[in-house]
Amino acid sequence: MIKKLAQSPSGNFFLIAGPCVVESKDLCYEVAERVNNLCINYNIPYVFKASYRKANRSRLDSFTGIGDAEALSVLSSVKNHFKIPVTTDIHKDEEAAAAAEHVDILQIPAFLCRQTSLLEAAAATGKVVNIKKGQFLSHGAMKHAMNKVIESGNEHVMLTERGNSFGYSDLVVDFVGLNEMTSFCNAVVLDCTHSLQKPNQNSGVTGGKPEYIETMAKCGIAAGADGLFIETHPNPSVALSDGANMLQLDQLEPLLEKLVKLRSALRSNP
Repeated sequence: MIKKLAQSPSGNFFLIAGPCVVESKDLCYEVAERVNNLCINYNIPYVFKASYRKANRSRLDSFTGIGDAEALSVLSSVKNHFKIPVTTDIHKDEEAAAAAEHVDILQIPAFLCRQTSLLEAAAATGKVVNIKKGQFLSHGAMKHAMNKVIESGNEHVMLTERGNSFGYSDLVVDFVGLNEMTSFCNAVVLDCTHSLQKPNQNSGVTGGKPEYIETMAKCGIAAGADGLFIETHPNPSVALSDGANMLQLDQLEPLLEKLVKLRSALRSNP
């Protein structure tokens, strides 16, 4: 699957996109249908993303999901109805096998990227494992996280950049580091939305800077990212998780149009 995504005949980047969390089947279908149609039109390989459960929340009263069984069922339904690959994140070893029954790619959250037993459990499923780089790690250090999966018998590994902590409430993306990861990993993704988070806000609700998503995405393409990760929602202001840094769904098409042109221009003038 990694080769199919990262080396598509169109020469385009691949896109991982969807709402932050499974809020409802209707929402997931709305987003999946819209994004899938756009990706077909622009010849972009597409992976639908939504978390079936949110474990890393700022406050105890933050929304965590509609229930594991129901949310995983929604992901299966999206996968089968639209005939597209699906990804979700896992947080505990025992979640790996359960989630793997419903999705194609298991995502390891940034804060858990060094969790050896979690990486081993994900590797054991045989699914593609997408490891998000910790905000506290160098890019070169991600080789060790990747190798934990490979040495556990699973060579299907992707790495995702999502910024490094700068002070208490900012993230900075080092695009030289992004390029470094492409030197040892076959599929490197830039998370264009979480890289623009404003974590650790006094309100207990994570903020963001979605007005820079386009800039971040363009920089990712220019730096040679194989894929882009963009959380999107029809109305981010009412999203139940991470609304402050998601892209409004109707803004995705003009962004993709620009990114495809940029990718084409770079490929024509290497």
